[in-house]
Amino acid sequence: MVHRDVVAYCTMALWGGRFEGETDALVFQFNQSLGFDRRLWREDIAGSIAHAEMLGRQGIVSPEESNALVAGLTMLRDDLASGTATLPETAEDIHSAVEGMLKERIGEVAGKLHTARSRNDQVATDIRLWLKGAIVELCAAITELRGTLVETADAKMGAILPGRTHHQHAQPVLLSHHLLAYFWMLSRDDSRLADCAKRADLSPLGAGALAGTPFPIDREFIADQLGFAGVVENSLDAVADRDFAVEFCSCASLLMLHLSRLAEEFVLWSSPEFGFVELSDAVTTGSSIMPQKKNPDVAELIRGKTGRVYGDLTTLLTLMKGLVLAYNKDMQEDKEPLFDAFDTSLMCVRLMSRLFVGATWKTENMAQACRGDFSTATDLADSLAAGGVPFREAHEIIGKIVRQCIETGRVLEDLTLADLQQFDPRFTEHALLAVQPEASAAARTSRGGTSPESVKAQLEKAREVLA
Repeated sequence: MVHRDVVAYCTMALWGGRFEGETDALVFQFNQSLGFDRRLWREDIAGSIAHAEMLGRQGIVSPEESNALVAGLTMLRDDLASGTATLPETAEDIHSAVEGMLKERIGEVAGKLHTARSRNDQVATDIRLWLKGAIVELCAAITELRGTLVETADAKMGAILPGRTHHQHAQPVLLSHHLLAYFWMLSRDDSRLADCAKRADLSPLGAGALAGTPFPIDREFIADQLGFAGVVENSLDAVADRDFAVEFCSCASLLMLHLSRLAEEFVLWSSPEFGFVELSDAVTTGSSIMPQKKNPDVAELIRGKTGRVYGDLTTLLTLMKGLVLAYNKDMQEDKEPLFDAFDTSLMCVRLMSRLFVGATWKTENMAQACRGDFSTATDLADSLAAGGVPFREAHEIIGKIVRQCIETGRVLEDLTLADLQQFDPRFTEHALLAVQPEASAAARTSRGGTSPESVKAQLEKAREVLA
């Protein structure tokens, strides 16, 4: 239960002295941000504790006042964490909520907490603090997914499936090689997020509303107390930009792009036409009308929610594009897309890991799909090129062979050496081996290629990256 004095204080907000009339109820509702910035309460209190300690160290408030502020904030933090206290729903924002609840605990000295700061630098600090923790959490989930990809690639070493370009069968590849492609995509996502965290790791606190403060504050002390690497150098920049939030949403969008592509693979591969994988009951659903259905809803939702994160990025870019310096109320709209991009991408990463749990990989179907699909035609051309035939000439010869096979209902694996030599006498016995899908994959021993030898080396590098 929230004490009515706190409700009255928070409803009055932190700026009422200049006003005689009451705020229209609909305007208050429109202006209120507690509904979404309430999740910043830990960061808001942490920033306030560091600020109160700095005020005392610098003699801006007395030691007794500083101690009272810190003790009250610490008690409030513990009460909110334990659930013995709740935020007042009538507060304008998280800042007024915290200050109002602090006043209930320690009295009028709570009003000194806001000395030498503004809500503008306060909220920028809160968001940066929150984002640093959010990135750590998201990167941990990405690392778990990358580990799952490595484990699956290791367990299924040797399984082969058609590699595709233009969604047409192109060349045989190892399933392990295919999965590791996503490992490296996700590794870049992890790296981008870590880089984003570096630019978010600067403290805006002390910038004031926009111009700094005449009080002898110590911004470096606050930054150090909060674990920031440094301070934002320009007070206008400190409160006026949200490029770190835009950058995070950009990183999250690329992450979701990669998850969406992998999700699409699961949707296709689990269909009867492919039959490459069967997802577990834990991550699929049924149909209300068709009893036989086993729908890959999780994969489809990951694919669908990608557009949602793209929308969050577009929202932030559009929000910031026309704002003159410094702070504008428009920027209150920065939090919902930022929070949504994080929540959505984190959930999708975690669920992608679960798609692999209990999945049954039907490697026989994968191998069978490589038979008779002409995906080893390039290997036939390579066998001629290895014997000195110009590749362009070899390419044309193999094209004629494929055309005749299609016309006569035959496949490359059925051809004899005599069949091949009818097209060119330079074919040797090696060509008969080259058209086998397993041999095709095994031949690609170049670094990063799909041969078992190359993929095992790639796996070792992936394990090093994870370690």
